[in-house]
Amino acid sequence: MSPTLLPLGSMTAAIPEIWLAAAACLILMLDVYFDTGRRGLNGLLTLMLLAAGAALTAQYGMGHHREVLFNGLYVVDPLAGFLKMLAFVAMATTVFYSQEYLEQRGMRGGEYYVLCLTALLGIFVLISANSLLTVYLGIELLSLSLYAMVAFDRDSGIAAEAAIKYFVLGAIASGVLLYGMSMLYGLTGTLDLDRLSNIVRHAPDAGLIIGVAFVVAAIAFKFGAVPFHMWVPDVYQGAPTSVTLYIAAVSNLGSFALIIRLLAHGLASMPGIWAQMVAAVAVLSLAIGNVVAIAQTNLKRMLAYSSIANAGFVLLGFSTGHAFGYQASLNFTVAYVLTTLASFGMVLILSRSGFEHEEIADFRGLSTRDPVLAVLMLILMFSTAGVPPFIGFWAKLWIIQALINSGHMWLGTFAVLISVVGAFYYLRVVWFMFFEAPGERPVPERRWGVRAILVVNTLAVLVLGLLPNALLSLCQSVIR
Repeated sequence: MSPTLLPLGSMTAAIPEIWLAAAACLILMLDVYFDTGRRGLNGLLTLMLLAAGAALTAQYGMGHHREVLFNGLYVVDPLAGFLKMLAFVAMATTVFYSQEYLEQRGMRGGEYYVLCLTALLGIFVLISANSLLTVYLGIELLSLSLYAMVAFDRDSGIAAEAAIKYFVLGAIASGVLLYGMSMLYGLTGTLDLDRLSNIVRHAPDAGLIIGVAFVVAAIAFKFGAVPFHMWVPDVYQGAPTSVTLYIAAVSNLGSFALIIRLLAHGLASMPGIWAQMVAAVAVLSLAIGNVVAIAQTNLKRMLAYSSIANAGFVLLGFSTGHAFGYQASLNFTVAYVLTTLASFGMVLILSRSGFEHEEIADFRGLSTRDPVLAVLMLILMFSTAGVPPFIGFWAKLWIIQALINSGHMWLGTFAVLISVVGAFYYLRVVWFMFFEAPGERPVPERRWGVRAILVVNTLAVLVLGLLPNALLSLCQSVIR
């Protein structure tokens, strides 16, 4: 029997994934045969490959209408194109922030960038998934890469401990998701998300509720939401800061793709079942994330609990069960990714060889040591706290409006009140920078290239806050 050739159009649409797989292989081979790691070229090569990949995606991977390819496994639509371009930008920014940090700690090997690219490939597979099979493949590709990245610093016992915890809990979550998917398949007889959405409304209620509960639990784990959040603070604190940045910003796009493909697409015909589960997880995440963050003295650990609370906001948008809630969640995700990139970029630029700038107390007197960085950090903390006119304020406001418009008045009220609680620990960082004496803390190093990117990143947070309708209109156009 002669092999079946894939149509050229299908291969063209999948160019972003094909390019990432080829780029990972290329970085690995160049590192082995030309020792690009020792020469400090791996970061630059990765940035060049990401730029080329973004250009190819803009040319071939931006679907202007919905198209299903590869026998229903893969979908190209405006949402996929938007998320992929955003992922390219987020990873390029992460690599740029991380290069000097990695070189100072002797972690210049090509395998780090290979893992970054394979994790990004997993995110892309999730973004374009149109089958339960493709969803699971994307999750495993992303997760296995992240486990290795957390343990990348071989000399750190804390990183090894964090990686083991992440791996064990992640394996359990993958099993839970696979069991939930198997129940959905057993009830509907299909792996295709389009067909699943049409058939699931006629499936037996009891079995469907159990299967959906397992799926929601696995999604909550990937978001780091309560009560499946145990790995988040340990991984954020234990992993190298460059890896923490990747998990907090880039992989968050994979989590968003997971929930919108599985729930908002595959189970779109019965939001009444899963929306209540998502709402419960969101409320717990907002409450515990914001309250526990107040007690933290380590900045990375504080941002970990902040990410748990922010995951609650994203889930609140999905708890509406309507497209305007999904649009608000996408808008919040974009705002969170931009702010998180700059926040952890600030930690990276303030760190130096032999010193990890991780404690909140390390920000004492930053306004006198480096006024520019202090102002940038103030903008980022105000945005994350939801202070106008920054992008974080509008992101939270539109989530609350979506809740009120869908009749969830009590959820909207709770989100407002808990945001006030959360503002305390962000403003505490501002207090240390502007109202505490620096002591003998040194002046931060002048890293002009990274500073320039940090300024651009922070200005994006400010400008999108001053022009909020531009981002919201874009989110509305890609989610219809």
